[in-house]
Amino acid sequence: MPPRQNQSWVSEFILLGFSSDPLSNRILFIAFLLLYLSSVLGNGLIVTLIYLNMHLHTPMYFFLCILSLLDMSYITTTMPQMLVHLLAHSQTISFAGCWLQMYMFGALGLTECILFVVMAYDRYIAICHPLHYTVILSWGLCARLAAGAGACGFFFSLIHTFFTMRLPYCGPNVVNHYLCEGPSVRSLACMDTHLIEKVDQVISVLMLVAPLSLIFASYIRIGQAILKIKSTQGRCKAFSTCASHLTVVTLSYTPATYIYMRPNSSSSPEQNKHITLFYNVFNVLLNPLVYSLRNKDIKVAFVKAMGQSRMYS
Repeated sequence: MPPRQNQSWVSEFILLGFSSDPLSNRILFIAFLLLYLSSVLGNGLIVTLIYLNMHLHTPMYFFLCILSLLDMSYITTTMPQMLVHLLAHSQTISFAGCWLQMYMFGALGLTECILFVVMAYDRYIAICHPLHYTVILSWGLCARLAAGAGACGFFFSLIHTFFTMRLPYCGPNVVNHYLCEGPSVRSLACMDTHLIEKVDQVISVLMLVAPLSLIFASYIRIGQAILKIKSTQGRCKAFSTCASHLTVVTLSYTPATYIYMRPNSSSSPEQNKHITLFYNVFNVLLNPLVYSLRNKDIKVAFVKAMGQSRMYS
């Protein structure tokens, strides 16, 4: 890295967001505020139902609860600041604030990637070894798996953020994004970033390709086990327990793989913004809907909770 003498270094970044038109920003503010509140309320409802209903105190719903907590945290790392920027005259974020947002955004996203593998393992045990499900997936193992997912996510995000933010930034400081996303910020560095891009590619393989391969392998075994079930009703019931997880994995991994596994030369900043918005905002909104609409236990827990609230009102 070149010496820092006699150069001016940026102390803040400007996030361009989606529009510079005040009217458009006010409309976007209302739309994103509703999306944010709906996402937090939806995921909060899932966590509350699982906490209140003893029948949902199983490994599957424990991991679903962790996913909902991650989703609420994930959207909160970006959305409140974007809402402020939509109404404010200034769209600046301090260097330290950018560092923190990039780290938390990456850490929570990578933790979810690993958690999806854990959830696939849970479905594998439930379908392929149903009689030993609670023995294999003890609460101690569940806690260690969840903690391991978090440790991996936060560790690799620290590597990504450290290498990105230690680059020299001597201007311009305008980030063509609505958040401090690694590749968008890195493009402003005033030195060659080829080595850092290679580091990111290694992280992408470890945290995207490897987990996706493990999920795929798990579902091959699950598919083989389902085909051995003789009754059609039994097959449908077994498949329905996996459908929600497969849907969420597809919605999460497809846009993330598209952005982070492509060469930087083929990246379009505007396209990246919209794809990031999808898995950062719309995915978080859709996850509770996917799990609640396709899950009989969640529906029953919701009806039961509503019945109890009417009794006390």
